[in-house]
Amino acid sequence: MSGAASILLVEDEAAQREILTYNLQSEGYDVRAATDGEEALVLVAEQVPDLILLDWMLPHVSGLEVCRRLRQRPETRAVPILMLSARSEEVDRVRGLETGADDYMVKPYSVTELMARLRAHLRRARPAVAGGVLEWGDLRLDAESHRVTRADKPLKLGPTEFRLLSTLMERPGRVYSREQLLDRVWGRDIYVDTRTVDVHVGRLRKALMAHGGDDPLRTVRGVGYSLG
Repeated sequence: MSGAASILLVEDEAAQREILTYNLQSEGYDVRAATDGEEALVLVAEQVPDLILLDWMLPHVSGLEVCRRLRQRPETRAVPILMLSARSEEVDRVRGLETGADDYMVKPYSVTELMARLRAHLRRARPAVAGGVLEWGDLRLDAESHRVTRADKPLKLGPTEFRLLSTLMERPGRVYSREQLLDRVWGRDIYVDTRTVDVHVGRLRKALMAHGGDDPLRTVRGVGYSLG
């Protein structure tokens, strides 16, 4: 599903990994899985996910250490991390949260509850995916009704431009490379030339300025695009 939230699942138990992957994909999420801490760090370096489901007890590098390292990096500092653990003691829960996890669930857990918590964290991290309203300056994007206004005047956007704008509005000021925008807007399974991104950014820019006003999109030469 294009524009779907991306989830990194880090779980060394095959049965647990399969169940969670199935449930996440059924909900429409873009899922990648790692079986140990080292692989998780490599996958995050390749593509920063929208949310991480992280098991505590992992081979090579523990979930706790993975969490600590991700919180030290600017690009992953704000990514929601849900820690999964068989450790049920309060001291372990506190340790997990103090290391930087946003949530902590004890095994065995209810998959239904896990999905509900995951959706709650995504609503805060990526409002457009959860059908929320995004606002920046005089721009307003309503993901549920698929409407965009600027200074209260409706704008006409195609579906690709809409997804492009929602991605940029989720994190104003963040510069996205063309490859990152391709992943977010078109999906990783579809081959699209990076120049296509430039064409659609041009269309989006034209639509955003249909009623006048400053250009809210910023082109960072050699890097990509950002809002503001």
